[in-house]
Amino acid sequence: MPNTTVARRRNVLALHRRFLEGAIAAGLPAKGLDQAFARKIEISPSMWSQIKSSRPIGDNLARQIEQHCEVEPGWLDKEDRPSEVPDAAEERFIAAAREAWRQANAKGKRELGGWLKQRAARAPGDEPPP
Repeated sequence: MPNTTVARRRNVLALHRRFLEGAIAAGLPAKGLDQAFARKIEISPSMWSQIKSSRPIGDNLARQIEQHCEVEPGWLDKEDRPSEVPDAAEERFIAAAREAWRQANAKGKRELGGWLKQRAARAPGDEPPP
């Protein structure tokens, strides 16, 4: 049986992350973005804070969020979106990769990019070449 409460929280956090990434990429300051997201989905900042921590998302609110975030109805209810919400280990990897990229010269950046492309092309479970 699907756990709709967990799926909705996980997926709304993915939508929130998309919103934050878009806003920051557009040059908006990080301060106040939670309140801006709450306005976008037409809820109070207090309710958004409760949802992020523990408040369940009911059916009506789920459809409201989907509409304002321009995803199809039922999108929040789907449980097969784990890759859209990074975990702490993924965040640490991204931070480490970003740091390595920024510190590398042109040759190092080519090597990093090549390694990642090779790794991504391998089937899961394949061993790296000797």
